[in-house]
Amino acid sequence: MSKAAGTEQGAGLSLDDYLPFRLSIASNAVSKLIARAYEDRFGLTVPQWRLIAVLAEQPMTQQALVARTMMDKVMVSRAAQTLTTRNLVVRSAHEIDGRSHVLTLSDEGRRLYAEVAPMALDYEAALLTGLTPKDVTQMKRLLIRLEGAAAKLSGEDPAAS
Repeated sequence: MSKAAGTEQGAGLSLDDYLPFRLSIASNAVSKLIARAYEDRFGLTVPQWRLIAVLAEQPMTQQALVARTMMDKVMVSRAAQTLTTRNLVVRSAHEIDGRSHVLTLSDEGRRLYAEVAPMALDYEAALLTGLTPKDVTQMKRLLIRLEGAAAKLSGEDPAAS
């Protein structure tokens, strides 16, 4: 196994220098900030908002939502159930697979998305203040590469199939 960048042979793990820890802390901080706003103003949890945002792009099954959001099945199921109960999402039979359902935003769900999406973009802009457009592009590219490396290491790399 190779040495991590910036560590000495035999040195202990320093969480402040450990990239997975830094990514987790940054993700949690951003999620906590945004979750508070979504909960206070719209009564949405972060998982519920993620499902709404994904379903705004296209209807899909819960299994596809799990894959797209990288959330666990139980979290997706609970969020989908709550959104269905709130009439923000409509569940319909899958045309091909009779065992699954397709989730689609309802008219009310689309209206809510139209209200929340600009706020989400405002938060993103505020978080990225101080970064150049080049920095943002590079960060997105690097995050995509890290996601791909993690998928490959976990055996979930779709390119390997």
